[in-house]
Amino acid sequence: MASLHDQIGELRSQFMNELKEAIHSKDLENLKVKYLGKKGPIQALMISLKNCTPDERPLFGKVINDLKEELTLHCDHSLARLKQVELDARLADEWIDVTLPGRRTHKGKLHPITQAMNRIIDILMGMGFSVQLGPDVDTDYYNFGGLNFAPDHPARDMQDTFYLNTGLLLRTHTSNVQVHTMKNFAPPIRIIAPGRCFRNEDISARSHVFFHQVEGIYIDRNVTFADLFSTMDEFLSKLLGEKVETRYRPSYFPFVEPGLEVDVRCISCKGTGCRICKHTGWLEILGAGMVHPNVLKEGNIDPEQYSGYAWGMGIERLTMLLNDIRDIRLFTENDLRFLEQFP
Repeated sequence: MASLHDQIGELRSQFMNELKEAIHSKDLENLKVKYLGKKGPIQALMISLKNCTPDERPLFGKVINDLKEELTLHCDHSLARLKQVELDARLADEWIDVTLPGRRTHKGKLHPITQAMNRIIDILMGMGFSVQLGPDVDTDYYNFGGLNFAPDHPARDMQDTFYLNTGLLLRTHTSNVQVHTMKNFAPPIRIIAPGRCFRNEDISARSHVFFHQVEGIYIDRNVTFADLFSTMDEFLSKLLGEKVETRYRPSYFPFVEPGLEVDVRCISCKGTGCRICKHTGWLEILGAGMVHPNVLKEGNIDPEQYSGYAWGMGIERLTMLLNDIRDIRLFTENDLRFLEQFP
């Protein structure tokens, strides 16, 4: 009995002496492991209880548990105190003047073509059009045949279209979505088809091998030219931020009849003539027309019952016109000096 009491007293005294010498939180953590760990003296005392008599075991077990709680309490209080001292010292050394201006962060932003595309989509969705996507790789039928392109049309030539070994091709316009949509949905159809297009052209300041388009199509009973005109006027006014004057010129596209091109009064010079409009006072924006009856038939739609209009516009061309950009290659060269000019 006396021997175990002596061991406990000596252990307590030894612990308190080492506790006084601990000056860092790490010292306290090591001290706690040394005395209270699985290989420490407290655990050894617990194991030694097996040598005690059954009457002594409960008494000495309580004494050892009390010692364990006492040492644990000393360690926790001292550890909290030293950590606070260390924190205060570190804050004093790492003092920061919070009144100083912060470091400027550089946030990324969308590419100007993506910005223009998103704006056009938002406007047209607000006018009742839904978005319909189509494949970049498609068949000759959906890209040409179903859109009333003649078998000998120049656009089918190898020098204009990227043909793949699989018999497929890279679409040359988003008009391929027209026939896909007509075959899958019954009128009324009111959709836009944004996406990438590819043409086998020499890369220059005015042309590139890939670009972006937004195609629009509306098919229903009794759709007329007047509907096309009103839609174009409303869309272009919303896009350009003002009530613009439009001009319609006859033109030819295989998939519309009659076809036309849409110009707007130059928003830079107000029609007086400037560098952007090449001193004509007008900007060519898009091509449009009434959906050709042959295209309606290919989409399993009766042209005697339904009619429709379609239009398409190039996003790069529109962005170049509105911002007086002279080289289409700037959009794909990733030159920050150019890209940072756009908000």
